[in-house]
Amino acid sequence: MLRKDRSRSYEELNDDDDEAQKQSAGFFDDAIEELDREEPNDGSAEEDVRESSPSMRFSKSCLKNFFMVLLIFIYLLLTGVAFFLAYQTISDFLEKLNHPVMSVTYNEVDSFPPPGIALYPGRAELLSCRHHYHDYIPPLVDPGTHQEGDCMIQDVTYDGPFSNQTQRKAVVVRGPSDVRKKELIFMQFSLNETEEDFSAITYMLFSKFSDLTESENKSDFMRECERNYSMWTFSGGFRTWVKMSLVRTSGKSNEAVAFRQESAVVKFNDRRPDSEKNNQLFFAVFEWRDAFMQDIRLLVTANPWNSVAILCGVFMALFKAANFAKLTIQWIIKMRKRHLRKKARELSQIQ
Repeated sequence: MLRKDRSRSYEELNDDDDEAQKQSAGFFDDAIEELDREEPNDGSAEEDVRESSPSMRFSKSCLKNFFMVLLIFIYLLLTGVAFFLAYQTISDFLEKLNHPVMSVTYNEVDSFPPPGIALYPGRAELLSCRHHYHDYIPPLVDPGTHQEGDCMIQDVTYDGPFSNQTQRKAVVVRGPSDVRKKELIFMQFSLNETEEDFSAITYMLFSKFSDLTESENKSDFMRECERNYSMWTFSGGFRTWVKMSLVRTSGKSNEAVAFRQESAVVKFNDRRPDSEKNNQLFFAVFEWRDAFMQDIRLLVTANPWNSVAILCGVFMALFKAANFAKLTIQWIIKMRKRHLRKKARELSQIQ
């Protein structure tokens, strides 16, 4: 009768082992086989006594605890790595999305659209404006007097963009175009008996002179230009040589055109009679620096598909880690039940 009960217990234990192997898909087979060698092959009493010795029970208990701690540590490690990868991927995507990089290219051209050169002479008078080529300006003849010019000029009066009480008077000159022939514009101004401590003429550059001529309201156009473009100055008694370059910036939704300039100042050697030196002279030269237009584009390097692929991999790792934790818990529960069954058998044998 006792052997029949023991046989039934062995059969139940074997059935439980088969069920655990199916659930864990062979994941913990090796560990369970080493921990489960307490099943006797022939059911002899000597092997039962030897297996139930205190030293054997202590070693098995330590081994079980070691495997439980190791499996829990592996699960926590995998979960931490998965969460870190997810956080890092999202952070990198947001960083690249909010901080686009600049792509700078230089496009070579034969000619530029003639820019608009808006000058604000105040009480100064424009004496001459002429086109020259190949960086050559002929010697001055009778400086300080009116001379024949060949520039296209428009006078525009408008209210200032920052105060309607301020009236602005601009002399707008059609700028140079042919960069291959090094076209330039040479202008001469005269200012008589200034009461200011420092004398200078302010000017502004905008992208196309044709925008002004084709505008229906030239005053509004100049007001918007002054609001959006920068102002520069050149001083009296010097020849200021301005070399322009065009920069086009393409953003996420709009496009802007701006000028960069380099200027060189040379002193004017005034050889006029002393009686004529009361009229202060201003000289300005405008030309293109080179035949390259700088094109700046803001590029967003964040690729959502790469981020989605990485996140999918992270979530798969989390799923595998969760499944691993489930199998670990099932294995711990199975070990606990087996230990209780063995204790029950030992107590029944003692009784």
